[in-house]
Amino acid sequence: MKKILILSVLVALQFGGNTQQLVQATTDKPTAEILSGAERISVYLPMLRGKKLGIFANQTSTVGKSHLVDTLIKLGMDIRVIFGPEHGFRGSADAGENISNYKDEKTGIKVVSLYGPKRRPAPEDVKDVDILIFDIQDVGVRFYTYISSMQEFMEAAFEMHKPLLLLDRPNPNGFYVDGPVLDVSKFKSFIGMQPVPIVYGMTLGEYAMMIAGEKWLKPAANEVYAYYKNAENSLPDTPFHFLVIKCANYTHKSKYVLPVRPSPNLPNIQSIYLYPSTCFFEGTVFSEGRGTNKQFQVYGHPDLPHDLFSFTPNPNEGAKSSKLYGQVCYGRDLSGKPEDVLKEVNDRIQLKWVMEAYKLFPDKDKFFLVPKSGNMETSHFSKLAGNNELWQQIRDGKSEKEIRASWEPGLSAFKQIRKKYLMYEDFE
Repeated sequence: MKKILILSVLVALQFGGNTQQLVQATTDKPTAEILSGAERISVYLPMLRGKKLGIFANQTSTVGKSHLVDTLIKLGMDIRVIFGPEHGFRGSADAGENISNYKDEKTGIKVVSLYGPKRRPAPEDVKDVDILIFDIQDVGVRFYTYISSMQEFMEAAFEMHKPLLLLDRPNPNGFYVDGPVLDVSKFKSFIGMQPVPIVYGMTLGEYAMMIAGEKWLKPAANEVYAYYKNAENSLPDTPFHFLVIKCANYTHKSKYVLPVRPSPNLPNIQSIYLYPSTCFFEGTVFSEGRGTNKQFQVYGHPDLPHDLFSFTPNPNEGAKSSKLYGQVCYGRDLSGKPEDVLKEVNDRIQLKWVMEAYKLFPDKDKFFLVPKSGNMETSHFSKLAGNNELWQQIRDGKSEKEIRASWEPGLSAFKQIRKKYLMYEDFE
C-alpha cells in the first residue's frame, strides 16, 4: 500500500502494481449525498494539469448541472478530442444509428464517433493525447451497449499504451444480480461481449476491473495490462496506467435516480427499472413502447384482445423508425410511480410479461422475430437472452420457476467472480 498527497487530500490507492484503483478520499463527508467520480474534481484534476486529454463522454457526463467537457475547459484543461458512443455525444441519435465524425458546436472540439463501423479510437485519433478519460452513465444491463463501448475503449487505450482514467458512476440497477449468463461461445455480440448475466450489479468501474482482472480483454490488451500491473513498470510522466475514481457515499443498496436520461428511449427511472425485463420484446413482433413517451414501460400488439390497454407508437426523437408505427397496439401499461414500479420488479428480471404476451398472442409461430436464415440461434431474442434456450422454454410452456432454475449454475459462478472486484458495500 502506498500513499500520495494531492492538494492536501490524502488518497488511499489500492495497487495491483502500477495499476491503481481508488478506494476512498479521507475528506469525504459521511452524508447521504451520492457523488459520481466526475464530481470529485479535487481527487483527479491534479493528475490532468498540463496533459492533453481525450474524453469518451455523452450527455450523462455531468458535474452537477454542467457537462464534464465544459467543466474541464473552464478549469483550463486541454481537451484535444471527444469520443461519442451509441446515440452520440449529445445523446439524441436513434438507437443503432451510425454517426459520422463532426465538430461539437459548443466547444469546437472534434468528436469521433465510436458506434457503427468504428468502435475504438485509432492511433491517429490519439496521437496528440496524453491521457484518455471515460465517463458515461451505465444502467447496469448487459445489452445496454455502453459496457461494450467501454471494453473497446479500454482495449485501445491499453494496446496503445495510453493512461486511462475512468470516472465511476452509480448503477441505478446495481442492487441485484439476475438473468441468464451469456454464452460467449455462440452469442457474443456488441449487445453482450462477456459471460455475465443480464443484470450484473456492478458499477462501470467495478465491471472494468473485472474484465481486466479476469483477462476477458483481447490478448494484446491483457498482455499490456499485466505488464503495467508490475510495480517496476510505469508510463513516463504519468502517475497511473489505469485508474478508477470511485463514487462517494454509494453502496449497492442505494436506489440511485439518474439526473439525466441515459438515452432517448430510457426517459425516466421507471423505464430503467423495467428495461431488463421488457427489452425482451425487442426480439418479438411486439412494440416495446418505442415511439411513445413510455418506452420500455408499455408493450403490445394489434392482435391482442382489444379490451387491454391501448397505445399507438409513432416516430419521435431517438426512435424515428421501429415496429408497428401508426398501428393501435393492445397490451400492458407498467408505468407508475417509481416506488410502485420498483416493487413490481422486486429485485429480479420479470419473465411474466413476455410469457403472458406469448400466451395471449394468437399466431405463436410468429411471436419471435426469426432471422432470414431461419436459425433462431442468430435471432435478436437469443442475443438478448445470451442463449438459445429461453425462447424455447417460453414456447414449451416452462414455468418461470423452471426457467430461473436453469440460470442458477451460471449465476452462482458469476457471483463468485463479481465479489472479487466490488469497490462498494454489497446489497447482500
